[in-house]
Amino acid sequence: METHENLLSGPPPTLLPDNTEARELLQAGAKAADVAARFPAYPAAWAILADDSFASGHAVTSYAFARTGYHRGLDQLRRAGWKGHGPIPWEHEPNRGFLRCLYALGRAAQAIGEKDEAERCAQFLRDSSQAAADALANGE
Repeated sequence: METHENLLSGPPPTLLPDNTEARELLQAGAKAADVAARFPAYPAAWAILADDSFASGHAVTSYAFARTGYHRGLDQLRRAGWKGHGPIPWEHEPNRGFLRCLYALGRAAQAIGEKDEAERCAQFLRDSSQAAADALANGE
């Protein structure tokens, strides 16, 4: 009996690899700027920098940090087989840095008047992970 791939199901979820050393440094209380400098491809460090800047009232700086993490995350997604669409599950911890950067980019874009970009980021986040969109909207 032959089995066939379900062509209507869409692409499989993309799961980014973990960077154990960078994650553990952040968990141990290392400064996000130090982790970003040592591991510039680690989106979670950029997300923290973006969040901290935004909370301090520096939307443009937040935008720059979020955009850096977003692009570094896109690079990793592509290396992991992502083709520009499909699920990026929030439930997979290594994906959260990218998803947080995407959220932070949209938030900062809204704050600086880039409405179209803010809407694109919000849609991309929902399309990638509704769970992430919900969690981040609720302050997780």
